[in-house]
Amino acid sequence: MKLIFRGHDDRYAVEQSLLAFFPAERPVYDADAPEDNCAWVSLSAGEKFTTATTKIVYQGKTVRGTSRVIISPALDEYEAERQRQKAVKLSFFKAARAITGTTPTWGALTGIRPGKLAARFLEQGQSTAQVDRILRDTYFVAPERRRLCIETAQAGLKAKRELQPEDISLYIGIPFCPTRCAYCSFVSASVEKSFGLMEPYLEALLQEITDAAQMVKEAGLRIKSFYMGGGTPTTLSAQQMDRLLTHLNRSFDMSHCVEYCIEAGRPDTITRDKLRVIMDHGADRISVNPQSLEDHVLEAIGRKHTAKDIEDTMALATSMGFPHVNMDLIAGLPEDTPEGFRRTLDKCLTFGADNITIHTLALKKGSRILLEGLTIPTAEQVAQMLDYANPTLRGAGFAPYYLYRQKYMSGSFENVGWCIPGSEGLYNIYIMEELHSILSLGAGGSTKMVDASRGRIERVFHPKFPKEYIERPEKLRANLEAFRAFHEEMKK
Repeated sequence: MKLIFRGHDDRYAVEQSLLAFFPAERPVYDADAPEDNCAWVSLSAGEKFTTATTKIVYQGKTVRGTSRVIISPALDEYEAERQRQKAVKLSFFKAARAITGTTPTWGALTGIRPGKLAARFLEQGQSTAQVDRILRDTYFVAPERRRLCIETAQAGLKAKRELQPEDISLYIGIPFCPTRCAYCSFVSASVEKSFGLMEPYLEALLQEITDAAQMVKEAGLRIKSFYMGGGTPTTLSAQQMDRLLTHLNRSFDMSHCVEYCIEAGRPDTITRDKLRVIMDHGADRISVNPQSLEDHVLEAIGRKHTAKDIEDTMALATSMGFPHVNMDLIAGLPEDTPEGFRRTLDKCLTFGADNITIHTLALKKGSRILLEGLTIPTAEQVAQMLDYANPTLRGAGFAPYYLYRQKYMSGSFENVGWCIPGSEGLYNIYIMEELHSILSLGAGGSTKMVDASRGRIERVFHPKFPKEYIERPEKLRANLEAFRAFHEEMKK
């Protein structure tokens, strides 16, 4: 669909609404492109109201949608821009809903973090009933999503109250996997092809840990939570894992760390020796990520293990006494069905995990699903999967505690972390609700610097690929200095 903007350039919100209402369409910004389907989205400021108007021409039909807001002169520019964006997205939403006759389950909400909107209203003193009405009447959000939004916002606010100004979280990335999954677009290298890089990568990472620990100490910061992800961290051998975690624990002061998580990931990389190393170094939670327990689905996504391997791995992990174990599932995988997804979730609930994360498949550029045209469930089938997951998890004693959305998700749905109350994964809350800074080490790392009191967020990015990471230590040092400078500025 051709998009023509006047008086603004709010591409993100409009593109997300476009994908929700017209999943087969992609945005086109060339005004001269030969495209019959088109949307004109205009924003203008009057004496009292700022008004957004959208006209959509789609398959021969024409509709209009209008939304207006009052932008007080007392608002800062950040809040004023938020109000302008609200008008734009609501005008497009109204026009798109009129022309399609449908209302997406998330209504007019387009952002990655819908819980932040609910949290803002709750912090302003509004009751959960009042927030629910706003989500219903202003943003047209469906009942179950309103409930998810409010409950995860409450979990975020609880975590926020327990933070101190000097708290940060630490992330370390291990960008290697046994094989590349069909849905994956993350920066990770197959061990089959890059085994020779693992030792040089580990050496570079150990040096970065040394430098980062010194910077954190000098800046007067402290580690609140630690998460090692990837890739698949357990592609490291037990000896390599021991070397890495020993160096980490000796370099950083971890005495204030309330959560130490290692993403064990795929069962074909997990052994008793590796789990023993992880536990002996202080990890109190691991994540085992089956994605599905249907063997034909595992084969379709390129996994080299079976559902039985997952079951055996979970039995091993729970027998070793890890306090918290998470399992990741994905709704909408190639060759899966609502019935298969239900069997997977029901089986996972027998394994003893106290965290279960339900992701919705995101059709990301660079994934084999798109490159090879694999068959995936429809948005309606994905909805059936999620509509089964939510009440089933609630019935098993789980509650939602973090929530986020991504581009190109099947049905424009969401990812939700569920847990037995009291076992929340705090790192997940911190990063998704942007409550404090996340210092990321390793290839592909995205360091997020957060000044929550001033509403200021900045990012710096590491080299994406292991070879580039190894060869560019000056970039790693520059990112650490940017982190130090940001936090020194926060003290002023």
